[in-house]
Order: sequence, then C-alpha cells, then structure tokens
Amino acid sequence: MRDIHVRTPITTDGRLDAATKHPGLSDPRYLLRRRAFASLARGHRVGDPSPRVDYTEAEQRTWRTVHQRLWDAQREHACRAALDARDQAPVPADHVPQHAEVGLHLRRLTGFDFTLAGGVVGNKRFLGSMADGYFHAVQFVRHPAVPMFTPEPDIIHDVFGHGIHLASPTFADIYRLIGDAAMRVESEDVLQMISDVYWFTLEYGVLDEGGTPKAYGAALLSSSGEICRLRQARIRPLDVRAMLATEYDISGYQPVLFSARSLDEVTDTLGAFLSALDEESAPRFGRAAES
Repeated sequence: MRDIHVRTPITTDGRLDAATKHPGLSDPRYLLRRRAFASLARGHRVGDPSPRVDYTEAEQRTWRTVHQRLWDAQREHACRAALDARDQAPVPADHVPQHAEVGLHLRRLTGFDFTLAGGVVGNKRFLGSMADGYFHAVQFVRHPAVPMFTPEPDIIHDVFGHGIHLASPTFADIYRLIGDAAMRVESEDVLQMISDVYWFTLEYGVLDEGGTPKAYGAALLSSSGEICRLRQARIRPLDVRAMLATEYDISGYQPVLFSARSLDEVTDTLGAFLSALDEESAPRFGRAAES
C-alpha cells in the first residue's frame, strides 16, 4: 500500500501525505466539534428521527464550496445513471440539509431514509439496515481546509454520494440486495466479504462509458479531488474474487478500482455472489474463518 494514490490530501492544493496529518484527524478544535456530533448518535435506534443540527456559518460555507466544485466535477466524470439520479436527489446548493429533509425526499422516490450514525457502524447493523430501507448517515461536515476530500465519511459524502444513489430505484435495489444478504448471515468473516464488495461497488465503482471510466461509487461522487483522478487509478474489470483479494485504504485515494459495463452488470454480478453466500462461504473464497 505504498503507492502514492493511497496517501491522503492534507492541504487545499491537494498535497498528499499520511492520513494522520489531515486536519480533520489532527485539529483539536475540529475534533471537539466532531465528537459533539458523535455524541448525538449514542443510543440511537435505527429508524428513529435524527436530531436537528444548527450548522455554523463556516460549515455552511464549506457545503457551498464543495457543492460548486462537485457539481462541475460530477458533470464531467460521473456516469449517466448517477447524473440522472442527481436530477432527482435532495442536494441543495445553499445549505447543509437536515436528515429529515433528505429522508422526506428519498422516501417518496425509493422508500429509503437516513438513520443516524456517529461514525463507523458495525457491518451487521450498517449493511443489514439497508434491507429495511435505512442508510446510516452522519451529520458532521468535513474540515474546511481540505474541502475536496475527507478521510472519513461526512454529511457531504452521505448526501452527494448515497443521497444521489438512493434517489434512483436502480441504485436503491442494489443497496437492498446487499442488505438482504447481510441479514441472512452472522459470520463476521462473511459480513466482511459483503462489506469489501460494497466498498468496491457502491463506494468506489466505475462504469465504462464509450471507453472512458465514469464514476458511480458514492466516495467518488463526493470527492472533487478523487473523481478527477480516475485515470490515475488501476482500473480492473468487475470481478468479485479479485475484489476480495484486493487491499484498500479507507482514508486515502484508492489505487485500484473495478469497472463494469453497466449497472445491470453490477446488479447481476452482485446478485449471483450474494445469493450464494452462507455461514460457510469464507473458506470457499480464500477468506479462512478466524479460529
């Protein structure tokens, strides 16, 4: 994982370095605000209303800055299906939306809603909740010094990425497909396999459109820095076994992406893989169960 692509942008001009140097992970004042958001999620039950947040003017300004950059970057580098979904998605230009605002819109379109997360959520809860139409989303805003990239998902990632996805019935069906599989199994190893495939598709997937890689993954759709660097990644054909054998770094640019010819191919490939999973699947895919 020494490739430069997995290092993290830590400055406004895109200079790369270790993720620990990103101000979102090192600025004490920012981290205090970040912890305040996390505290709102303690004890939250899936499906309960998210509390309303009073965003600061600095946070609103970060949202507006990212919106302006991402709207143009997506237009050039996102796939047609993502752009069509964007036309229906609840992505306001002038303010950070509340979860209730996003959810009200998504429920009308696909039956999905945001449910509150404070940060990382365990695989069983995070993936399984998709079967019931809930996507775990955070409320904090990325550090204003590096608006083009965040080393951990923020509200911009969740709205510009997953909010766009979940405005589309086609994308929403893929989320439910993954959620249904996660609900069927309890093995941590198998749940991690589902999470890894989710990572390389719904977070970092690309489509080949006329010989050009176009982003559909939520992490790409929400990063104006990374979506413009698609051609600098090593792009491989969609292959579940290859995904399960590929390392990734969650805090930086991804060195390897997987490309499909269409969303139908993504759905069919994931469907075949997920439908065959059971509690004993890990060894069959070279993912030996922990003793």
